[in-house]
Amino acid sequence: MNSATVENAARTTGNLAGLRSVLAEAKAEGRSALVGYLPAGFPTVEAGVRAATAMIEGGCDIVEIGLPHSDPVMDGPVIQTADTIALRGGVRISDVIATVGEVHAATGAPVLCMTYWNPVDRYGQERFAADLAAVGGAGCILPDLPVEESATWRAAAEKHDLATVFVVAPSSRDERLATITAAGSGFVYAASIMGVTGTRQSVGEGARGLVERTRATTDLPVCVGLGVSSGAQAADVASFADGVIVGSAFVKRLLDAGDDLAGGLAGVRELAGELAAGVRGRR
Repeated sequence: MNSATVENAARTTGNLAGLRSVLAEAKAEGRSALVGYLPAGFPTVEAGVRAATAMIEGGCDIVEIGLPHSDPVMDGPVIQTADTIALRGGVRISDVIATVGEVHAATGAPVLCMTYWNPVDRYGQERFAADLAAVGGAGCILPDLPVEESATWRAAAEKHDLATVFVVAPSSRDERLATITAAGSGFVYAASIMGVTGTRQSVGEGARGLVERTRATTDLPVCVGLGVSSGAQAADVASFADGVIVGSAFVKRLLDAGDDLAGGLAGVRELAGELAAGVRGRR
């Protein structure tokens, strides 16, 4: 799917419908979607917008913008470092939402917010959903929100045409998978391994089995994350998943560039191109 197709699909259908459209187009092309992640406010709010835009320009179909958290449950050391930089820079929830809106406006691509639950609850569930939808956000990924406690959020998300993406893991039993996927929308985030985020030599042998078990419970696309950092790994995951999610590898390109923002943006764009080639080569 070229950038014009992505832009047209997202802008004409909007929010959750735009996300569904892009995932469906990737499937129709016989490939996985490429999903990139960056925390808002890293290395600065403005630079973060430019970096996320570069990810789309390089080949990502969808972007997740993280809400930096001081005590992350799921994030490894690379993303924790980026979150610390963002928090020290004074990033606020309003900056996160603005980043979602600016990246969507610049690219037309679906942009989600990935966040732990506490900031959303403190901000106000209805308010967060309304503000996210108002800037064109496609939805939220909520890794630590129990399905059993999600009814109020899901009602607000549905009202504002937002996806609610839950995370499943290899430890999830089949009946638990069915409960989680029945409550979610947009896609299912399958954590390929137990543990925190970060690049790895292999994505985990349990990923394929988790995708198969998850698909048995839902028609939602299943996207795999945690560990993908190269085109070869992306191609491997793309052979069995509907989407390939990459975060730490993008963050690392920016960290390695230091104060050289132009170099960091070039690195992000280059990595997106490599990963995009991978997801397009194995389905």
